Amino acid sequence: MAMVKEGSLIGTGKRFGIVVSRFNEHVTKALLDGTLNHLRRSGVRETDIEAAWVPGTFEIPLTLQTMARQKQFDGLVVLGCLIRGETSNYAHIAQSTTDSIMQVMLTCEVPIGFGLLTVDTLEQALNRSGGKFGNKGREAAEAVIEMVNLIAVLKPTDSTNRQNFLRAATQTWERFSMKEDMDQ
Repeated sequence: MAMVKEGSLIGTGKRFGIVVSRFNEHVTKALLDGTLNHLRRSGVRETDIEAAWVPGTFEIPLTLQTMARQKQFDGLVVLGCLIRGETSNYAHIAQSTTDSIMQVMLTCEVPIGFGLLTVDTLEQALNRSGGKFGNKGREAAEAVIEMVNLIAVLKPTDSTNRQNFLRAATQTWERFSMKEDMDQ
């Protein structure tokens, strides 16, 4: 039977950082409300949540990286809203920011809930920040809690590391001893 591992949706005892873009604040404030609500309802204490506002989406990655490198947070959440305009700026910012967020997550090994809306219209943004399509901030909070707990399950504990080391050392010693016996 396959061993299936999953992260729980309980955030008790965990610390979370949130980076929020002030650009399109009427949307990102609703995303933040959804994130905070979900974190609290999942057992995260108010004192274990820290939010940092940045001017725009382009400034998210540096702030995110700074928070990740502090090693004070079990997980981070990104909240922002890019609405397509008449120029290609939208595509450049969306792609570079998304790539940078992924890079921070992988290099710092901190789960990141992705709540960056990339939409064509304000109506689409409003629908995804508490409207008829839910709140993507809430979904980002749920995802980061689950990932924090999954990573904790997947990472071996110190006792597991010690057991693996002892097993490997024993196997190496046995191979060495067998080779020595054959050589005699």
